[in-house]
Amino acid sequence: MLPIKNLDFGFSDAENYKRRENKERFNKIFIKNEFLETLVSPSISFLIGEKGTGKTAYAVYLSNNNYKNSLGSIRYIRETEYQKFITLKKEKKLGLSDYASIWKVIIYLLISNRIYEKEGTVEFFKRFGKFKALKDAIDEYYYKAFSPEIIQALQFVQESKIAAELLAKYAKASGEEKETFTFSESRFQTNLFYIQKKFESALSQIRLEHNHILFIDGIDIRPSSIPYDDYLECIKGLANAVWEINNDFFPTIKGGKGRLRTVLLIRPDIFISLGLQNQNTKIRDNSVFLDWRTNYPNHRNSKIFEVSNHLLAEQSNQELKPDNVDLLWDYYFNWNAPNVKDEYSIPTSFIAFLRWSYYRPRDIVTMLSIMQEVVLEKNVSKQVFEYKDFDNVEFKRRYSSYLLGELKDHLTFYYSEEDYEIFLKFFEFLEGKNTFSYDVYTDTFNKFMEYGNSISIDIPRFMLTANDFLQFLYDLNIISYIETPEFDMPYIRWCFRERSYSNIMPKVKENVDYQIFYGLYKALNVGQEFTKL
Repeated sequence: MLPIKNLDFGFSDAENYKRRENKERFNKIFIKNEFLETLVSPSISFLIGEKGTGKTAYAVYLSNNNYKNSLGSIRYIRETEYQKFITLKKEKKLGLSDYASIWKVIIYLLISNRIYEKEGTVEFFKRFGKFKALKDAIDEYYYKAFSPEIIQALQFVQESKIAAELLAKYAKASGEEKETFTFSESRFQTNLFYIQKKFESALSQIRLEHNHILFIDGIDIRPSSIPYDDYLECIKGLANAVWEINNDFFPTIKGGKGRLRTVLLIRPDIFISLGLQNQNTKIRDNSVFLDWRTNYPNHRNSKIFEVSNHLLAEQSNQELKPDNVDLLWDYYFNWNAPNVKDEYSIPTSFIAFLRWSYYRPRDIVTMLSIMQEVVLEKNVSKQVFEYKDFDNVEFKRRYSSYLLGELKDHLTFYYSEEDYEIFLKFFEFLEGKNTFSYDVYTDTFNKFMEYGNSISIDIPRFMLTANDFLQFLYDLNIISYIETPEFDMPYIRWCFRERSYSNIMPKVKENVDYQIFYGLYKALNVGQEFTKL
């Protein structure tokens, strides 16, 4: 077996696996499971999951590989794109429906370029004259230097008069259009509608050999310079465009082996804010929801254990039988987690990792990487991990900082840096408590509000009332609530464990006990109550 120093736990962010030099490594560690099988089915428009659950990983895998005749491509929304939309809104006085129309043209342009790259042979262009005319117009506009990114496609939309004129020019030259059209800068919506129809006409004509899936990623990050309302308008238009194209246009293209589709990668809380009709049905029927939940008795049969163990097994320099492959985990982590109540015939070390994670692959990979760093700082020749390495104070401190960083990214998506600092201040008033009753919580909240009023803090919206803030803490998986039946063991309810297709945003229970997440103890300075002077 490899020593600890030679283990490679890869990247926490799957975007790194798009690079050519990392593709082969990713193909080895990636596991093709039911999420992937569902993702390539024609009904899917949304890939939903919390940060760190692997949304980008699935999109990158399909972008790197031809899987079941499906070729993916992934495009990211960045700060510049949002700025462009804001500029267009001011210049053109756009509404939500206009945003959706703009996104349709962007999607058509990006997916047309992908078709050209993968299937655009000389014979293909001879057969499909409308698509050839479309390609010629795009080539002239970009001087044959189109870079298939959203920002480049937005330029095509922004200069709608020039784009429409070029499309009309090549359509007429090819004999696909007889009329002569004139376009005006002041008629942006009319130009946009014409461009959209030319794309749809050309795409309707073609017959494809492969399925082409365009993944749009990056909407989980809102740049601090972009106001939330502007951001929300932009992604609402995007979500509506994705849904309408996938259901109203792409299915109407007949013939050929291949089909077209766009999939939006999105967090559950953002999906809820989109205001789409029949959201529950769309989650169940038209989405892949990345759910890695398991329970302790069945953890060895879980998808998250399979992924974690495979990361080790792929690096093994020994031949292992399929039924013994989980011995790789047991080799490197041959110890038991403390306070495990069920009886097991195998080491229970993975349960310790589950306790400290939100059941997300990124959490497990990060724990492995940090533990490796801490161990190698003291012993570069060590062969396996011991429980004392997991229980190490420095390991817990670094991992807790990682979780707090993830939490900050989530919170500052909606709120300001100042709101985040106020949020952190609250935990000082818990005086080190990691478990507390509802009465203790409300008392702590009231003391914090008195402090805030005394120094004239602008209280964030999520702290308007004690129960609002309680739900906020639960949504962020900072606290669980604990139900204690009269004749049974306590039930610990975490938001991430209660979330499902039918309950995408679980509610916290009031008037019970609460516990702060293990992994955040160090970062929030709780777990040991402070002595009162």
